[in-house]
Amino acid sequence: MSTAQPDHAAQTGATGPRILLYSDDVDTRAEVRLAVGRRLGRGEPDIEWLEVATADAAITATEAGGLDLLVLDGEADKVGGMGLGRQLKDEVYRCPPVLLLTGRPQDAWLASWSHADGVVSRPLDPEQVHEAVASLVGRRATAG
Repeated sequence: MSTAQPDHAAQTGATGPRILLYSDDVDTRAEVRLAVGRRLGRGEPDIEWLEVATADAAITATEAGGLDLLVLDGEADKVGGMGLGRQLKDEVYRCPPVLLLTGRPQDAWLASWSHADGVVSRPLDPEQVHEAVASLVGRRATAG
C-alpha cells in the first residue's frame, strides 16, 4: 500500500513559473537555483529557469515575454543588474517583477533607483532568496 500523495501540479497539468536568471557568474546562478529549489512549494509545478549570462540575452528574452520574474545580479561585470533592471522596467511593456541581488546590504537603496520590486543582499540566505522569489511570483500571478 502506497502512502505517496499524487503531485497536484502533475494532476492539473499546471506549468511552473518561468524565471529569468541573469548573472555572468555561473556559481551565482547555481547558488540562486539551489536557494530557491525546484519548486516554490510542496505540490507546486517545477520552476522553468532561463539562465542568461549577457545583458543582450536578458533583454531579448524579456522582450519576448512569457516570464514571471527576473532575477538580476547587481554585481555582474560589464552590465550590472541594477542598470539592466532600470532599462527593462523603463523599456519593456508589462515588465515582470525584478528581484535584484546586491553585493552588500548597504546597496539596497540603489535597488529603488533601478525600479527593482525586491532585493536580496549577499551573502545570499537561501530562505530569504526563496521567500523573495515566491512573493514576487505570487504577486505576478494575482496581477494577472
